[in-house]
Amino acid sequence: MFRLGKHYTQEMIDHARAEAPNECCGILAGKDDKVEKLYRGINADGSPVRYKLDSRQQFRIYREIEDNGWDVLGVYHSHTHTQAYPSATDVELAFWPDSLYFIISLQDPTRPLLRAFHIREGKIEEEILEIV
Repeated sequence: MFRLGKHYTQEMIDHARAEAPNECCGILAGKDDKVEKLYRGINADGSPVRYKLDSRQQFRIYREIEDNGWDVLGVYHSHTHTQAYPSATDVELAFWPDSLYFIISLQDPTRPLLRAFHIREGKIEEEILEIV
């Protein structure tokens, strides 16, 4: 089970809504499964079906994470028209096996859905989220 502050959940949903119809993306950083900071990313692909964190921004984010002694706890992105479940592309691009992959679905924009997954060696395993 992963505990996530309600304000981080809302921040991800707000980011997804702000970027729609394109996918949003970002990073959750912290230590010992406690999120310390959410980084709203820039989707360099500017696409409703793909995301790629802007490389310059990614460098700055990773540097700050390292400087603070944090870890990448999670990577998030939105699915603007599909369910909150990793696509084949999401699985293919899952480079951080120790991180969670958060997906915000705006399939029903009035009821966004957030789910989290571990993606390791092509296998998807859902993580239970507790919003606190």
